[in-house]
Formats: sequence, structure tokens, C-alpha cells
Amino acid sequence: MRSTTALTDPIARIEDSLVTALPMLRQIGELFAQAGEEVALVGGSVRDALLGRPMNDLDFDFATSADPQRVIDLVGPWADTVWDVGIRFGTVGVRKGDRRLEITTYRTESYRPESRKPDVDYGKSLEEDLTRRDFTVNAMAARLPDLRLVDLHDGQRDLSEQVLCTPMDPAVSFSDDPLRMMRAARFVAELGFTIEERTLAAISGMADRIQIVAPERVQVELSKLLLGADPAAGLAVMVETGLAEHVLPELPALRLEIDEHHRHKDVYEHTLTVLEQAIALEDGEPDLVLRLAALLHDIGKPKTRRFEAGGGVSFHHHEVVGARMARQRLKALRYSNDVIDEVSRLVELHLRFHGYGSGQWTDSAVRRYVRDADDLLARLHKLTRADCTTRNRRRAAALQRAYDGLEQRIEQLQADEELAAIRPDLDGNDIMRILDLPPGREVGAAYRFLMDLRLDRGPLGPEMAEEALRAWWAARPS
Repeated sequence: MRSTTALTDPIARIEDSLVTALPMLRQIGELFAQAGEEVALVGGSVRDALLGRPMNDLDFDFATSADPQRVIDLVGPWADTVWDVGIRFGTVGVRKGDRRLEITTYRTESYRPESRKPDVDYGKSLEEDLTRRDFTVNAMAARLPDLRLVDLHDGQRDLSEQVLCTPMDPAVSFSDDPLRMMRAARFVAELGFTIEERTLAAISGMADRIQIVAPERVQVELSKLLLGADPAAGLAVMVETGLAEHVLPELPALRLEIDEHHRHKDVYEHTLTVLEQAIALEDGEPDLVLRLAALLHDIGKPKTRRFEAGGGVSFHHHEVVGARMARQRLKALRYSNDVIDEVSRLVELHLRFHGYGSGQWTDSAVRRYVRDADDLLARLHKLTRADCTTRNRRRAAALQRAYDGLEQRIEQLQADEELAAIRPDLDGNDIMRILDLPPGREVGAAYRFLMDLRLDRGPLGPEMAEEALRAWWAARPS
């Protein structure tokens, strides 16, 4: 039996959390009230205010009885800027000072069985609008201008118990908008809530319906999940309910069978541990690229697993295969080209350190490590350190000492040679002048030769570089 505990003095909580925004909220409320229209603050702002969470009070969502054109007429003289980018869904965007507002006409929306886009109809009341929302903790509103709380679905109770359930039958709610299943996993990661049993069962039974949602919308929810306080918990929900099979199938594929003859780490559990350890190494704001790289760094293992004589298991070149798989998955999820390139590069490089051993790399090898990582070096340091999950304390300490040593060598070489700005001792114009060449492939080949020479031998100076270039050119196959 669930208790009916509710939060005490909710209006005072809201006022305390939104104190800097209260004048603006009351102004909006008066504008609509004087015109005979209703308006209410809705969604995450009300939830977070009741929780007393640190809030970005620059952005707010409102629901109103007014149709979009009526909203524009009412707020146009008051706002600094008004735009209608979401007007076909009933939403008007407003900027007032530094604050960005979205004011949406009461509405209902649902998906047809095979549609990727929702059908939107205007609703008739705030109560109807709140019933269509994803979870009870998000189905509360504060009517303006008096901030009177509207809680028809025991959202305060569920907020106090930190539980997620839908305002209506979960099967109906998830059928109307399947992305709500991803939001459930996201809120587990972001808020630390649990999912009520009937709601969780509905997600498991309907997980395949997530396939009708546009990849861009899924990607937004996945990114928010990964940037949450506990992404491993949200990912576990995705795997356990079957959502991951349709969104990120490489993740559940990491749950490799382990038998008594072929013992190795559980790659899935290892991956979640690496993700948590990478997060612990972040500096300041959550790093989506680092978290994606930690999540995907071993996804090449299932395809490269080989059983060796004597009971061993190998995953040769899984970093190369994994980088290609990461690129394909992130592209399918419509991530930006920059994110795709950076994550796949980190996956490809994450094992490079293990050739370092006890520090036997030459300065040339260290230079190449830095050059290949380029501006991802700081993230590669974090990912490589996070990838150590051995329970053998002696081995873990040895790996950390080795990486400490590598970082120290990098710092020394950077101080001596400015590694981040490594270039050949001669540029393209020098090459064309010395070898009397026009622009073309031969100049590129000569540049690559000089770059390799620079990495192998360090700074040479223009005279020695020219001598080496002429010798290379003379010895090339005709």
C-alpha cells in the first residue's frame, strides 16, 4: 500500500524557488486574466520548484486556454521578442529580458500506430492538458497570477516518494507518446527516482514501440540521461526493459555469457563501472563526449571475441571494430559530426596506452600518442584511467603509476617542444621551393615524410630538415 504523504506548504516552496522570477510570472498571469484567459506554469519548473532543486529559472513552460494567435496578441506588446516556430503544435516562443518562455495552448497529442510525428489537437481545460502529460510528478501546474497549485494526480505524493507513474493507464500513455518510456529512464538517471511496477511492466511490454519515434528525439533523451547524476541507473532501466535493444543494441550485447572454462570480466558491468569512473574524473560540467566514449569503448568486444586454447578469451582489435560501430550508432541517432568524430576517435585510441608497459616508449612514440589524440588528449587521459577496473590492487596501482609516468613525460615534452603545435620544420611553400614542385600529391607526400621525421627525431631545424628532404626525394622510386 502506497502512502499519501504530500509535500508541505507547496505554494511557499514554489515562491522560494522562483523568487527572482515571481514579478515576471505575475505580470504574465495578469495579462491573461485581464483578457479573460487562463494561464499556468507547468512541467519541470513546478516539479523542480517543489523539490527545491537548483533551477535554471531562465526558461519556463506555460499552458493556456488562449489559442496561439491570441497568445501573440496578448504578449506581443509586453515581450522583447515573440516567435512562432512551434505554432503548428500550439506553442509560441517569447523572450523577456534573459528569460525564454514557451506558452502552449491546452492540447492533447497522440501517435498513429506507424507515425513518427504526433497528431496534436487543442484541449479545452488545464485539467485535460495535465492528464495527457508523461508522469504525475510533471502533471502539476501553478495557476497564475496567484500560483495556486493544481495537482489532480497525486504528483506531490509521488514526488515525496520519488516514484514515477503515469497520470493515466501507462499502456495508453506510452502508446500516445512512446518517447515517454525513454523519459522514464532519463528521470531515473537525472532525479534518482524509481519506476512504479505497473509503469515499468508497461515499458517492458511496449519497448519496441520506441522505434516509431524520430531518432533526433530519442537522441535528445539519451543525451539527457547520460548527462544525469546517475546515468548507469538509467541505462540499466533501458537494458532491463528492452528499450536498449531498439535504441542502443550494442549495450545489452555486452552481456557476454561467461562459463567455467572461459573466464573474463562481465563486459556490460565493466562498461557501467568505466562510465562511473570517467564521470568521477570530470572537471566541472558533465562531458557528453567523454561519457559516450566510456559507454561505447568496448562495444567491439562481442564481434571480436575468440576463445583461446587453455581457456583464455581474446578481443583482438576490438578498439578498431568498436570505433566503426560507435560511428554507425551515433550517426543513426543523428548526433553531430563533431560528436561522432570525437567519440569514435576516443574509442579507437583507448587501448593505445597499454603498449606503454613500464615506460619503454620512445619520445617518438609519446609524440605520436599526443599527435593522434590531438585536442582529445585530456579526455583520453580520463578514459584510459577510468578503463582500469581490475580488483587486483597491485595491478591497478601499477597501471596508475604507469599512466602517471606517461603524463609526466608528455608534460616534459610539451614544455620542451610544444607538442600540441607540432609541425614539420618546413612548410608546404618551403617544400615546393626546395624541390621545385607545383602544388599536388607529391608535396603532400613530402609533408608527411617531414612530419614523421619530426615525430621520430624531434625538432631538427630548417637546414637539417632540408638535407633530409633532399635525401628522401633523391632516394624515392622513380
